[in-house]
Amino acid sequence: MFTLALGLLALRFLPALPSVGWLIAMLVLALMLLPFRTFALAFFLLGLSWACISAQWALNDRLQPALDGQTRWLEGRVIGLPQQTATGVRFDLADSRSRNARLPSRIRVSWHGGPAVRSGERWRLAVTLRRPSGLLNFHGFDHEAWLLAQRIGATGSVKDGERLTPARHAWRDTVRQRLLAVDAQGREAGLAALVLGDGSGLEAKDWQVLQDTGTVHLLVISGQHIGLLAGLIYGLVALLARYGCWPRAWPWLRWACGLAFAAALGYGVLAGFGVPVQRACVMVGLVLLWRLRFRHLGFWWPLLLALVAVLILEPLASLQAGFWLSFAAVAVLVLAFGGRLGPWSVWQAWTRPQWLIAIGLFPVLLVLGLPISVSAPLANLVAVPWISLVVLPLALLGSVLLGVPLAGEWLLWLAGGALDGLFRGLAWLAGHVPAWIPAEVPLVCWWVSLAGAVLLLLPKGVPFRVLGWPMLLLAVFPPREQVPHGRVDVLQLDVGQGQALILRTRHHTLLYDAGPRSGAMDLGARVVVPALKKLGVGALDMMLLSHADADHAGGAAAVARALPVKRVVGGETGGLPALLDTQPCSSGEQWTWDGVIFELWQWPDATAGNPKSCVLQVQANGERLLLTGDIDRAAERAFLDSPLALRTDWLQAPHHGSRSSSSWPFLQRLAPGSVLISRGRGNAFGHPHQQVMQRYKALGSRVYDSAEQGAVRLQLGAFAPPVVARGQRRFWREALP
Repeated sequence: MFTLALGLLALRFLPALPSVGWLIAMLVLALMLLPFRTFALAFFLLGLSWACISAQWALNDRLQPALDGQTRWLEGRVIGLPQQTATGVRFDLADSRSRNARLPSRIRVSWHGGPAVRSGERWRLAVTLRRPSGLLNFHGFDHEAWLLAQRIGATGSVKDGERLTPARHAWRDTVRQRLLAVDAQGREAGLAALVLGDGSGLEAKDWQVLQDTGTVHLLVISGQHIGLLAGLIYGLVALLARYGCWPRAWPWLRWACGLAFAAALGYGVLAGFGVPVQRACVMVGLVLLWRLRFRHLGFWWPLLLALVAVLILEPLASLQAGFWLSFAAVAVLVLAFGGRLGPWSVWQAWTRPQWLIAIGLFPVLLVLGLPISVSAPLANLVAVPWISLVVLPLALLGSVLLGVPLAGEWLLWLAGGALDGLFRGLAWLAGHVPAWIPAEVPLVCWWVSLAGAVLLLLPKGVPFRVLGWPMLLLAVFPPREQVPHGRVDVLQLDVGQGQALILRTRHHTLLYDAGPRSGAMDLGARVVVPALKKLGVGALDMMLLSHADADHAGGAAAVARALPVKRVVGGETGGLPALLDTQPCSSGEQWTWDGVIFELWQWPDATAGNPKSCVLQVQANGERLLLTGDIDRAAERAFLDSPLALRTDWLQAPHHGSRSSSSWPFLQRLAPGSVLISRGRGNAFGHPHQQVMQRYKALGSRVYDSAEQGAVRLQLGAFAPPVVARGQRRFWREALP
């Protein structure tokens, strides 16, 4: 079982899937080893083979490259729970058909300003189809892997559509609509998340509170509630049997185990049957089965069997962070409660698990690149029993009794009030102790911290257990890699249709543009701030905003709220957030940081907008980088008369490669060896324009496009090739063009 699990988990770390020939060879070798009782290697190969076959099926189900970017009419059935967003609706389609084209079995679409959509309906839609993709940054969230784990073969945006048939058998959606319609003191969406595992109705501020306090699992990951519900049903039957209230003709133990498992399975189906729920149902089923047979069951065997069962059913589950956190949390509790002599007091049983989980999950959160909640142990001390013993029973009972006049609504009103009170307390705590995003930790330091966490989880009296603390803290205060004197570490982030570059010398950091913001989607908060903290940046010496357009300065407010900024300079001072004390770009200003020369330029005749972009030239050890913002041809002509119009090694393509920029005289004078383009894949502006790309090709410039290669990192002054995020091979990522 253990080697089978290792084989299934090995899929997560493969840079590429094996060919058909290698798969056949692995299967044949595994079957040949079985008669010789070489079970370890045989089951490892069987697990790896099945995982690779399943992953290849998912990759083969992706949208055909020829259809990428096309708008086609298709018919499909809405599955899952449609998500209402601030601008429209997002939902998944299955059984999709289109004339003369094979479509993936599952497509996720968004409809800007679209009508209400119900699960089970069949629609005819005009959809602009896209192959699965997403922003790709170093140590950032991998949206492409997440889409593959959900077996979503294409995404798209709906242009028009008509409903063909009404909803059928959409009972989960019906329950959600009824939950959202009741008066739950403003927490209707929270109850829907708790009962159905559907968090789409929660606001961004609610998610931030849950993340800062480490309580996301209470509303979305319902695994612990599965066990709680099964335990309550089992205990109720046992109590009735003990006092003679249970029919003697019905064996109470069999009924208790059967009803408990039925309740767990029913709630699992209600909650969407995700990975944590699958794990909980398998473990509950095993415990009840062994209890029915009067056998003592250890903790590790059900956990291992649950792990194998989940991965056999869905090998791609290992691509999701929730999978690792779910099983790691249970493993920590097993290790913490096992091997102890004597019982714990009530106080110890209540408080210790929270601190032990915080210690045990610290290395897991670190390697997954997730924020770490410092206040989680304290928050969960109150939140776990409050949700489990008060909110959840009221919410489930109220949902069941919605058909009874007043009873269901009254119970849900109470549940909503209890949940609202909890959120208010969590919001207060999150305001004082937000989540911590740790800096990047070297692999050796991470392994040492993992060993330290395991030591601390062992019982008292284990030799050298106290050494776990310094070993764990090595990941909190890891050795920092210093930028050499006279060089600049340059990181162009992948922020879609926008721009953000981080420039670090040995002791200084400059942010050039802060990424876009559109409605609730603030990539300054979602991408730029985490990237700065992952680099160990505690403060910015300068934030230089080329101009005030939302795709360049939209994320500036989020950056300023998250980090101290000593100086803000803008090509335009109007149109920027009021909290920024912005100084105007001073053309000709020059300064030196750690042996690196920085100089600004701005077209004096520009009035506003793109031509007024503040241009930055950086020279490190004779290698030049020119950051141009969104200047147009007129500004480029004026730039040619400036002292900065020199041969350039690295050029940030003006205006994302627009046809209105990158004029031929400008490029001839600069003769860039390499060009950085920051833009969104499939953007509506057609960036970069084909004529501009032909000019770069004629000059022999190497082009690094964020839409194709993700984030780009280089060390200016080293005259070395850059590192691109897509260069880190993963089997679910398409090869570099």
